[in-house]
Amino acid sequence: MIRESEVTPEPQPSQWLRVEIVHELSVLARMRPEWDALLDASDAGPFNAWEWIYPWCRRIAPERRPLVLTARDRTGALVGLMPLGFELRHVLGRQVGRLSFLGETHIGSDYLDVVARRGLEEAVTRAFANGLREMHGGWDVLDLTDLREDSLTVKVLRETFPDLEVRVTERYVCPYEAFTPGEPFDAFLKRTGRRDNYLRRRKWLEKQEGYRIERTEVPGELAGPMTDFFRLHEMRWAEDGGSQGIKGKGVEAFHRDATQFLAERGRLRMYTMKVAGQAVASVYGIIHRDTFIYFQAGYDPQWRNRSVGLVLVGETFKDAIESGLREYDFLRGTETYKSDWTTKQRRTVAVRIHAAQGVGHWFTRQEEVARDAREVVKRMLPANTVERIRRLRRRRAAV
Repeated sequence: MIRESEVTPEPQPSQWLRVEIVHELSVLARMRPEWDALLDASDAGPFNAWEWIYPWCRRIAPERRPLVLTARDRTGALVGLMPLGFELRHVLGRQVGRLSFLGETHIGSDYLDVVARRGLEEAVTRAFANGLREMHGGWDVLDLTDLREDSLTVKVLRETFPDLEVRVTERYVCPYEAFTPGEPFDAFLKRTGRRDNYLRRRKWLEKQEGYRIERTEVPGELAGPMTDFFRLHEMRWAEDGGSQGIKGKGVEAFHRDATQFLAERGRLRMYTMKVAGQAVASVYGIIHRDTFIYFQAGYDPQWRNRSVGLVLVGETFKDAIESGLREYDFLRGTETYKSDWTTKQRRTVAVRIHAAQGVGHWFTRQEEVARDAREVVKRMLPANTVERIRRLRRRRAAV
């Protein structure tokens, strides 16, 4: 007979998970099959995919040292990963070790987070948080941006670092729409703020010679649609000083790679509207499980009065519904055209962790001082001057 005191409790999953760190980009390159399988078995967002993170490392931040946490079960199967990177920032003569998500800059990655197999989310997240705590001597600031506000990671990090300063700040509002199962597009359209204008503009366009909308999703057919997209996106934003979403040859190279990889996984939809053989509008979309992700768009300003952008967005809604998708996500941004098509919002947040004193605290304070100074200058200058400065900065950033 076994007495109660002799019973050995079963270890918690976070205790038997094997956590390791991947530092080499060559190793990340070989991880694609198991990374893809893990993402499919998780509830993680679209921009945690290998197809997004790996080209970012190659094209956007080759100097960023990968520090990807992986969790494996007793069989050696990958059940979790946290795609982080490490960099040294030099601020006013001081060196700051910063740990952050890969994919965080230049490309508009929303919903970054831990990727964990369904059912193991808490165990994996706690194992990673414990690993980060053990590594604390190797970083000054843990700076995680653009997580969903309901992310389990935020809760676990708060609990794991009670003795450090944990700051959670709001980032972006992301409008989206959930479709009613079985509801036809016409019924959905009646609930939007763009129905009449969309139908009227579409009717006019359909009468134009050579009007058509092309949907491209095959890997070997992307060169032309991507070239049209880049041209139309640049034209759309030229008068505003250039795009903040896609600027520079490195970012274009990233999207060439990422769209190819996404298409290989059946995750990409490029829409191009043409009239008389000329591309006049484009939408860059991503399919993630049962959701259409509206990533970026562009159009020819000469066709603005014909609302080609509005019509093409409407056609992507129509295609999403008829494809059986359940949701349409506009990602970050509160532009009016997004709210006219949607009724729901979710938010993203950032988490920053550092010691209450020391380099990390000083780094945060320097950022706050710089931000406050910019706000003071903006309040002192006329609005048109602020806008001219903003456009000049965009043009310089693009160069």
